[in-house]
Amino acid sequence: MAATSARALKLLSIFGTGATLTAGRLASRLGTSVRTVRRDIDTLRELGYEIEAVRGAGGGYRLGRGTRLPPVVFDEDQAVAAAVALQTVPTLLSGIRENSARALATLRQAMPARSRIHAEAFTVSAARNYWEFPAEPIDGEIIGILGGAINQRHLVRVDHIGEGSTLLLEPHDLVVWAARWYLVAFEPAAGRWRATRVDRLEPRMPTGRPFARRDVPHGDPVAFVMSTHDRGDTPADWPCRGSALIALPAPVAARFAPGGSTVEHDTDTSCRLTLGAWSWAGLAGLLLTFDADLTAIEPAELRQALRSLHTRIAKGLNNESTDSPH
Repeated sequence: MAATSARALKLLSIFGTGATLTAGRLASRLGTSVRTVRRDIDTLRELGYEIEAVRGAGGGYRLGRGTRLPPVVFDEDQAVAAAVALQTVPTLLSGIRENSARALATLRQAMPARSRIHAEAFTVSAARNYWEFPAEPIDGEIIGILGGAINQRHLVRVDHIGEGSTLLLEPHDLVVWAARWYLVAFEPAAGRWRATRVDRLEPRMPTGRPFARRDVPHGDPVAFVMSTHDRGDTPADWPCRGSALIALPAPVAARFAPGGSTVEHDTDTSCRLTLGAWSWAGLAGLLLTFDADLTAIEPAELRQALRSLHTRIAKGLNNESTDSPH
């Protein structure tokens, strides 16, 4: 009976996503048989949940449109995901720490005992790792405004701090990459797509004007952000900062450049990469990870660090050659 109740709870949580799934798909998700799934659906119907059978292509079962779920329906994995997400979100959004703590407390109170045990098992403390080159948490209100415009497909007017301009954009997606928020949007006036740091934008009042969704370049907003070199990044404030012309196209370098660095187009096969680190040797090591020719290296301290690394590596290789048997 306990196994049946747990399975029915998980089935209800799947329906809670709004998906329409066949009995076969549901059976696969639950690790059981189609016959058992149909029996569990009958159980949910007896409990008052309206489970609709949708016929035809793309048919299956779904939760009735007017059906209200209990306040919280989580299986164990979802309970863990919610607990971890609510404890780590303050590292990405500012002004939300107290609200996320209250939300987590409310969720724990509303969870069944079994789910609550799993949620309470995860107490997460997020600490800054300087090699991740993190940005400061962004204002949660800005994310709320842009997220609402994306959801409603409404044009948004923003002041771009870096460019000193006001833009009218079709917002399509928000992407978090390298602990930074980016807005993927189409700019009708310029006829081009943009990937822009959200902390460079100040949204104005919503326009309420709808737009038709377009196909994002590369078919994926994450891939678009990662391969866009002029996305509004600025060099982070590190004790050591330098640059070099690197023999890679700007979109390639942009994809692998660490957070807190910038990539500038030079030619179709080269770009200037500017980045920082805690030491000149660390900065030189970061440049070497690109495995590409380097020229026009600045400043002199970075050139000296690269020479020092070359000397140490050559010495190590010579020692290996000397110690090896003939």
